[in-house]
Amino acid sequence: MKDGYPALRVGLEEDLLPLSVALHQRGVGHRIYEEQGKQVLKVLDDAHVAPVAELYRAWRAGEVDITLERSRTPAVRDGGLRWRGAPVTLLLLALSLGGFLLVFFNAPLAWLSQLTFTPFEVHQGQIRFESMGAQYWRLITPAFLHFGWLHIVFNSLWLWELGARIERVMGSLNMFGLFLVIALVSNSAQYLFGGPGIFGGMSGVVYGLLGFAWVAGALQPRWGIQPRPAIMLLMVGWLVVCILGVVEVLGFGAIANAAHVGGLLSGAVLGALFGGLSRISKA
Repeated sequence: MKDGYPALRVGLEEDLLPLSVALHQRGVGHRIYEEQGKQVLKVLDDAHVAPVAELYRAWRAGEVDITLERSRTPAVRDGGLRWRGAPVTLLLLALSLGGFLLVFFNAPLAWLSQLTFTPFEVHQGQIRFESMGAQYWRLITPAFLHFGWLHIVFNSLWLWELGARIERVMGSLNMFGLFLVIALVSNSAQYLFGGPGIFGGMSGVVYGLLGFAWVAGALQPRWGIQPRPAIMLLMVGWLVVCILGVVEVLGFGAIANAAHVGGLLSGAVLGALFGGLSRISKA
């Protein structure tokens, strides 16, 4: 957020909702959002910076008692802030939906071929793959292709759950960089191990974000991005089931296992890098 004047910058563990309600009751326009692992409170008038800082100090010191009056407004505002705090994740969701719609509405194969890892054409009923050449966008774009409702819904839910949380802590630029690296590694891994084929989906990136959140969250707990052990057990268990071929036997189609493993490992390495550098810089 570019408008406004910073009045507070506090840890994510602090509950600023009572303070926010008190400021609304006093007619102090403000916004609270997350940036680089901190909560930032900005006021719309620079004359309110010092009074807000003093109110916060007095509140935390026990000199002022703020009674929280329950209403729907703070929840609505907080929900809006959560959406605005993850623009890159929202963009990835929108592009994934676009890729799904291309498949769902049977778009011309020439359009679909522009997004696959290797270009292809259908000749006499047979798919013929061609060289990628210098079309380097293909290293990334298969992540946006989705081939069914279950595919897009599953990936979208986990992308929002993991991606939005990481983006609100790490920032949008870092989130975009994470996506590019993980998508490149996961798509390339699938091509190297599976050969030319029409594959796609955001699940490689989802597993990459899972690996990143687990390792970075362990090295830097103050970020608060580490998934619960139950989630890790569920996701890694599903990965193992897919690798064993159980999902394909049940008729759910081919699974890009190499993309999942490549994404998970690349995300874990990036998590170790980011989390380790953060610990060193704070030492």
